[in-house]
Amino acid sequence: MPFAYYARLTPQRQRIYRQSDAIESIGLPPSVEPACDVAAIRAALTAEDRAAAERACQRLTSALTGGYKVPAVRVRVLAQRPSGDYGELHGLYEPGEPGESARITVWMRTAQRMQVVAFKSFLRTLVHELCHHLDYELYALEETFHTEGFYKRESSLAHALFGAEGELPGAPADRGAR
Repeated sequence: MPFAYYARLTPQRQRIYRQSDAIESIGLPPSVEPACDVAAIRAALTAEDRAAAERACQRLTSALTGGYKVPAVRVRVLAQRPSGDYGELHGLYEPGEPGESARITVWMRTAQRMQVVAFKSFLRTLVHELCHHLDYELYALEETFHTEGFYKRESSLAHALFGAEGELPGAPADRGAR
């Protein structure tokens, strides 16, 4: 069942919405082993090291985009989430202009309390923004919509990444938990 805003879309945009909604999962590319990069993101957040978080996020997204054979995306990890009447902004995807790479921005601290974002929330935000990139580059959608299919794709990829980290030797038992 489409979200309420579907009825306000033009027929062409409804078609794109339905295409997005029909794609319900995405797995890890066969050649990608993300466990070390996912663990590095967790460690960087624990250490409150923004630069290390950015490097680990870039390595992970580069491995994934390479595995999916889509154009690379640049990742920025900034300190504190922006906020306004809309609430806090968790992440942002900006498609690239011709000749430029697309960009994902995520923030590692909450706006109000300036606490480091929980690992699972942070990684899910990164995956969410990457899924917007994949909508354009892997699925060749003209727009990227928040559909049920989109959220299912995001969830399937996030779960695969959490599971990969849990396979590392000596990984704590909660790392694979959902």
